[in-house]
Amino acid sequence: MTLPVTDAPERLQLLWGITLFSGALAQLVAVVTGLPAVVLLLAAGLVIGRSGLGLVNPLQLGSGLETVVALLVSLVLFDGGLKLSLPGDVSRLAVLRIVLVRLALALPAAMVAAHWLAGLSWPLAAVFSAIVLGTGPTVVTPLVQQMRLAPPLGEVLEGEGLVLEPFGAVLALLLLELVLGGLSGWRALGLDLVLRLGGGVLIGSMAGLLLNALLARLPVDPGSGLRLQLSLGILFLMVTGCDLLLPESGLPAAVAAGWMVGRRDAAGSAQLDGLIRQLAQLAISILFPLLAADLSWGDLSPLGLGGVACVLALMLAVRPVSMLLATAGLPLSVPQKVLLAWLAPRGIVTAAVASLFALRLELAGVPGAAQLKGLVFLTILMTVGIQGLTATPLARVLGLVRPEEATAQPSDDRSGREAVLES
Repeated sequence: MTLPVTDAPERLQLLWGITLFSGALAQLVAVVTGLPAVVLLLAAGLVIGRSGLGLVNPLQLGSGLETVVALLVSLVLFDGGLKLSLPGDVSRLAVLRIVLVRLALALPAAMVAAHWLAGLSWPLAAVFSAIVLGTGPTVVTPLVQQMRLAPPLGEVLEGEGLVLEPFGAVLALLLLELVLGGLSGWRALGLDLVLRLGGGVLIGSMAGLLLNALLARLPVDPGSGLRLQLSLGILFLMVTGCDLLLPESGLPAAVAAGWMVGRRDAAGSAQLDGLIRQLAQLAISILFPLLAADLSWGDLSPLGLGGVACVLALMLAVRPVSMLLATAGLPLSVPQKVLLAWLAPRGIVTAAVASLFALRLELAGVPGAAQLKGLVFLTILMTVGIQGLTATPLARVLGLVRPEEATAQPSDDRSGREAVLES
């Protein structure tokens, strides 16, 4: 298989127009109906893509697809880093324990399930387990805001995704290189993992400090877009530079840079953060339909009931057991632990990594690439669809929703408007 040649400019313009319109329409329907936007965005992609009307084929973008996806994903993760806040020892300890337990338990369990239930080879099952390791902050954050979860549950869910999703993407890339013969063994994989994660976090932190210093010296002019332009310029340069030096290290770098910038206390910071948040939502409205459009039912049909059983095992066995172990002894209530055990949707980074990795495997002639991509997207479809639709009713039944009057205070007007945008 070879990369397709990009179509005429008019065709590519139509592709972007249809994708953006379908995303905006899904967001509008979400506001009107109260349904989770991420579910509708995923459905919009299926309708306009290869499994539906065939109006959008992302592969028409050729090699530019990877660049577009990487930049938009970095913007979403940067925004997540801006909002990353773990107030209190309970939140920080919970996130740390969840990350460690899921690495020790969920990673090998997903590999075994993918091999024995879905029929992937052991190497591809290992790649699958790394790809789906992290929950998606692009899905979790809108759900958390829509549910109006009482703290610290929302912070724990968002923190888990922001830590594990970049880690899983880097690990998946290294496992892919191991499968393709680019790494000499497990020792080289471990060293590269530390190098790319550590290097990404270090570069991202330095870029965040630099951006903070520059923003502090710029005058706050509500009519000027210079602060936003500077932020995006540094972000995109950092991400592309990281990926050139250390592939996939741009993801942890984006989170680290966002976290550093989010710690600043300067005039105009709320306005800039709001603009970045809106751009991140625009990126989500583009990415979800665009990547879902590449899915065809032919990618899912070979998996059969084994693929469904694999995803159900992750949802109903691996996740609950992991959360039971991770939260044992923590001062969290039983309802909070139940919601943690249930809510683990996969998001945009998962879809992006799966699409790009499947293409590389196909180009290398590795059998099973389509099944790997199909199983990842089946995981996204089932977790986003089932958990996205049931999360809010479950949170209400468990009594984990903040009282209406607590969210109607004037001091919360800004966060309320942002929640509407995010949902």
